[in-house]
Amino acid sequence: MPISFKSHRKTLIFSGLAVAWIFMAPSCMSFRKADSVHQKEFREAGVELRTKLVTVGPKHIHYAITGNDSFPTLVFIHGTPGNWDAFARYLRDKELLSKFRMVSIDRPGFGYSDFGSAEHLDVQSELMVPVIKSLANGKPVILVGHSMGGPMIVKLAADLKDGVDGLVVLAGSLDPAAEKPEKWRPWLIYTPLQLLVPGALRTSNEELWYLKKDLVTLMPEYTKITVPVYLLHGDKDQLVPVSNVDFARKMFTKASRLEVILFPGENHFIPWTKFNEIKSLLMKIPVGGQPEFK
Repeated sequence: MPISFKSHRKTLIFSGLAVAWIFMAPSCMSFRKADSVHQKEFREAGVELRTKLVTVGPKHIHYAITGNDSFPTLVFIHGTPGNWDAFARYLRDKELLSKFRMVSIDRPGFGYSDFGSAEHLDVQSELMVPVIKSLANGKPVILVGHSMGGPMIVKLAADLKDGVDGLVVLAGSLDPAAEKPEKWRPWLIYTPLQLLVPGALRTSNEELWYLKKDLVTLMPEYTKITVPVYLLHGDKDQLVPVSNVDFARKMFTKASRLEVILFPGENHFIPWTKFNEIKSLLMKIPVGGQPEFK
């Protein structure tokens, strides 16, 4: 039976849309803007934004920085997918700038840090540790990580050893038992179906497939953390369950201080929905020989 013109037209339209999706979606969902665009936005807010692309071996790490280079440093690590501008509001906040220099890094595979190339947590740390060390100014360094940035700052702190003075974990994905198997993910990594996954979501899918094993590998590193640790989590987080906090309590056995703040009714997006509360905590963290706050 001959194929009707209408059916043929539908096939062509569908094929055209599929091809367009494969070629256009990656750029549309890169979750990044040009440095010049960000710099203009920051200038309009009265803040100087500096960006830098650093070569680490054969790889590249991109980051943004604001504030006085003689101040203690907050280093922000984003989740997945995402890039440094997840913390743009923090980097241009005048109150935080009165106390901190702030750095937000594009994790490997995201933003302008070799976009599209997923890496395990240990490799990501190997790439970011030299960058953080290069920014050392003799003042305290506090690492702040959201979601997958949570285990990332644990690994960074363990590798940096005495180069870190505190951790702030925002809805951190720490517990390997809380990670769902999601056995469909390899189909979007190792088969042609990967072509249908747009932009940063492709990198995100791949590193999330690595995550469960990476979190198991990370477990021995917790005993290396001897600095204060602050755990902030929404008790209605559907993406990273609040049970991660209980896991963290059991793991940070050597931390000099362990404080937990739960936000009633909040979901996974506390860096933005609870900005004022998180900023208040950051402003209270003792740096430069200040006494512990109550």
